[in-house]
Amino acid sequence: MTRIPVLRSRSPVAGLRRRSLRPPGVFAQSVATTAPAGAMASTPLLVIAAAGNGALWSFAIAAVLVGLVAACITVFARRMAAAGGLYSFTAQGLGPGGAYACAVAMVVGYGMLVAVTFAGASWYGGALVARLAGGSDALAAGAGVALVVVLAVTVAVCAVRGVRLAGRVMLVIEAVSIGLILVVLVALALTTAPGTPAPVGAGPGPGGLDLGGIAVGVLPALAAFIGFDSAASLGVEARRPFASIPRAITATAAVAAVLYLVATLVQLATPGGAGRATSPTSGVPATVGDLSWASVLMDIGIVASFGACALAAVNTLVRVLFSLAREGVAPAALGRTHRRHLTPAVAVWVTVPVPAAVVVVGTAAGVAPATVFGGLVAVATLGFLAAYLLVCLAAPRFLARIGELTGGVVVVSVLASAALVATVVVVVVHASTGLLITLAGLLVVGVGGWFVLRRRRGPALQGMGVYDETTTADVLAAGPR
Repeated sequence: MTRIPVLRSRSPVAGLRRRSLRPPGVFAQSVATTAPAGAMASTPLLVIAAAGNGALWSFAIAAVLVGLVAACITVFARRMAAAGGLYSFTAQGLGPGGAYACAVAMVVGYGMLVAVTFAGASWYGGALVARLAGGSDALAAGAGVALVVVLAVTVAVCAVRGVRLAGRVMLVIEAVSIGLILVVLVALALTTAPGTPAPVGAGPGPGGLDLGGIAVGVLPALAAFIGFDSAASLGVEARRPFASIPRAITATAAVAAVLYLVATLVQLATPGGAGRATSPTSGVPATVGDLSWASVLMDIGIVASFGACALAAVNTLVRVLFSLAREGVAPAALGRTHRRHLTPAVAVWVTVPVPAAVVVVGTAAGVAPATVFGGLVAVATLGFLAAYLLVCLAAPRFLARIGELTGGVVVVSVLASAALVATVVVVVVHASTGLLITLAGLLVVGVGGWFVLRRRRGPALQGMGVYDETTTADVLAAGPR
């Protein structure tokens, strides 16, 4: 006798606007979180400084690793739609412990990424204002703080208004930003004498490449891809999520890889490219023709890209908190949605001021913008790497549980997990004292939170990983009319 499954009358994630976001909006979410325009302008310089002429290899290795991680994520994205993204996926393979660890990693990663975008916009925007006005560092700091406040309010309003509006805004901003950066890169390529790439590094490897430098360059290259998975948090709101979300994740990784490789090629062909990795005002060399306009365009594109990234990262962060609240792990207030816009409005207004305050306080305290930005990027990257590692470990166990495991998934999971573990170890071994203290503090808070929740909300932990389910209303709506 066939057993008919019992349908819920209400989805565990009810309150969000279900099945409303078209594929371009889903794609815009992942692209904007990755912020390829800003990464194109700055990351190749960092990778070249570490890997020299082997920077292309560093980006290629990072792209392959990201592709392996994307393959593991899409294992889940093709089968379930969740607002919690990666941690909801991890729960299906590693249980509540893995889900909790991944949720903490995501909150840290995306929370720090929002702060990174505010810090980046403050740094580049403040420097641009000071340069155009002929002002001092004090003017740059003041303009940067004002920009953070304006950006935080704008991001919060757009995030509350809805993911469809946010998707349009992010797609337009990122497209324009990428266009501006490409114009500058083409101008650099056309005004650089052919055959004059700077000898920015040579080593004992094949063809004079420094194999050690290439390995070191993989980390900043990986940092340029973080957030490519953020479309997974739109599983409830996307139309045809089992198709549009995997495509958005895979396409974002591929498009970003191509853009970064092109940008690196241009930088390698530009004399003195490796020496411009420390200041936002020196992204365009003064020795390459009369390109003062290019520097302005590049900084405008970078600031705009940071703005789109902030909105995309907030969209993901608040949905993770929304999902945790619905499960009873986070405060229930974070699970409330706006009556009209059907967005996690409470989570938006609670979370956005925190990273903005971090940047404003750091700037007001006189901390160098490069220090604020670099420290936040390091912590955010480690949070993402931890989340990616957990979801890669969960993929084969999930498929084995539902009877769909294949050898290919096992191979991909093992390769991705091994590479991610090696990367994390390298980061920790070479981490500064400040970063180690920060990581230790986060670890203590995370572990302490686990024991507190297990004692006070044990059933909630066991129920982690909720996802959108078919309801009786869905079945009735699909019937004859």
